[in-house]
Amino acid sequence: MNYHNPVIKGFYPDPSVCKVNDTYYLVCSSMQYFPGVPLFESKDLINWTQIGHCLTRSSQIQLEGVNSSGGVFAPTIRHYDGRFYMTTTNDTTRQNFYVWTDDIYGEWSDPVYVDQGGIDPDLYFEDGDVYFMSNGTDDQGIGGIVQCRIEIETGRKLTPSRSIWQGTGGRYLEAPHLSKINGWYYLLAAEGGTEFGHMATYARGTSPSGPFEPYPQNPVLTNRNLGGYEIQAVGHGDLIQDDGGHWWLLHLGFRQIGQWIAYHHLGREVFLTPVTFGADGWFTAGHQGTTLTSFETDRLPEGAVQQEKKQYTFENTGWNVDWCYLRQPRLEHYELGTSTLKLTGTDITLDQPDSPTFIGLRQRDFSARIACDVSITSGEAGITIYMDEHHHYDLAIRHGQNGFEVIERLNVGDLKSVEKAIGIGRESRASLVIEATPTRYAFKLRANGEELLLGSAQTKYLSSEVAGGFTGVIIGLYAIGEGAIAEFTNFSCEYE
Repeated sequence: MNYHNPVIKGFYPDPSVCKVNDTYYLVCSSMQYFPGVPLFESKDLINWTQIGHCLTRSSQIQLEGVNSSGGVFAPTIRHYDGRFYMTTTNDTTRQNFYVWTDDIYGEWSDPVYVDQGGIDPDLYFEDGDVYFMSNGTDDQGIGGIVQCRIEIETGRKLTPSRSIWQGTGGRYLEAPHLSKINGWYYLLAAEGGTEFGHMATYARGTSPSGPFEPYPQNPVLTNRNLGGYEIQAVGHGDLIQDDGGHWWLLHLGFRQIGQWIAYHHLGREVFLTPVTFGADGWFTAGHQGTTLTSFETDRLPEGAVQQEKKQYTFENTGWNVDWCYLRQPRLEHYELGTSTLKLTGTDITLDQPDSPTFIGLRQRDFSARIACDVSITSGEAGITIYMDEHHHYDLAIRHGQNGFEVIERLNVGDLKSVEKAIGIGRESRASLVIEATPTRYAFKLRANGEELLLGSAQTKYLSSEVAGGFTGVIIGLYAIGEGAIAEFTNFSCEYE
């Protein structure tokens, strides 16, 4: 059968995966958004359902005041002796930690901290020993992939941290994952930076601590030389074996907005690439070491059909699963109903590195129609196409000196401008529509059976290439103004 990439669309970077019985479980980075570490499950590797998050309490993750693209970096999920473990980094506080659960659908523990620096931590279990790895510098000041053994109950180091591999020479060696396959220990990593030069590399050895011999044909997977190809920045990933004995790589990448338009704004997404082991024990990945938009394969379960959700509404999404907040939310300002959303605003705006009254969905594809009816008592409320506090486009209703008006506002770096305002008098309710294409957003007011265009803006100014950082566009619903109450109804985000 033929399957299409990405298998999880939108801002879900740095995937890690494990398998328990007939089910795969996958986690991703979440940066400054709360809850932290989205958690997915799948039976066939191509259809993934989000089932929750690993970090759902403020006691598990400190996000107050974290910088954009700070917070929760690349996680690893593993299962050992009946228990799930997820380890990650709070990059802002520079702390590596892990949490655990005996019920994948339930709550996770409070953090257990490990006194080892770097980012992208990994856990490897074997015969009662627990190996903890990250990138960074070891106790002797040697850089690379750093490893120690720990006591899993407490996180206490049992051995000094030691650099076990220095990679192949690419910049930003990161994303270590250790796997034992057919008697060899494979150390998978990423190099080149998580931009257009990204790549997956690996080495192997006969012990969990090395020494490791690099794969002679590294990088094993990269799209860095595929100019004009939609999928770029292929790298950071995790190996998994299916029930048929086949191996796969679940990894990040992104889709650029046009064949020769090297910008991306949807964030880094999750891709699936087949892996093949040779008789010599080395493995290859993808099509001649590259990831494609689709693969033809006979490896997937018989009858598997890749499905895609095309419409997201209040009614068919879960507030605690699909939606997210900025940093540490004040939950008393959110009234989450079955078909309505009521927000109470504060003086915190979208332009501040704080937690405004904001709840959002990741934008999952380039072409979309986003619509919502919004009513307010005072202040401002609406829809924001949000990359970070310096890069967002807003379509909103607000109360001014001459009554209510609908505005289109563009925020790009230091340039912040209300491009157009349409007065609606005493009417405190507006039907807002945003239409997205790969290259532009159009902002409209629906009134009297017509849609009035306020203006449009280029998607590239919300891209990582312009804004910087490691996140992707979030479709946010927000309210601003101390005590202002906004009600949102008839929300829909529909993809082509």
